[in-house]
Amino acid sequence: MHTLRNIFNRQKKALFFLLALFVIGWAFTEYRPFFGGLILGSLFGLYNFWILVRRMERFDQSISEGKETRSIGTALRFGSGVAAAAIALSMPEEFNLISTVIGLMIPYILLLVDRIVVHVKHF
Repeated sequence: MHTLRNIFNRQKKALFFLLALFVIGWAFTEYRPFFGGLILGSLFGLYNFWILVRRMERFDQSISEGKETRSIGTALRFGSGVAAAAIALSMPEEFNLISTVIGLMIPYILLLVDRIVVHVKHF
């Protein structure tokens, strides 16, 4: 059984690889706003995923100790998504809004792909 922390560490490695590709695309192509948006969105997406992992660990600990549970941080993750979009809107020459939104979803897409790969490997 994979723990949430192990899954997060695998996600970080894959996302850092993608970020390196995005930086190369940003540096060597004329699509700088597109790759800038992907970089911005991916960083905020990684932050959101980190918040989710941290809150889920606290949630599990609270449940196992029989304590009352708190929120899993939906408002904070939503706020950081809004912040990423606000940055992209305030600097449209540097960041493409659509690619920023796509970048926000990349960690969750990687999570889905990772779960499919793990599921296929174990059957």
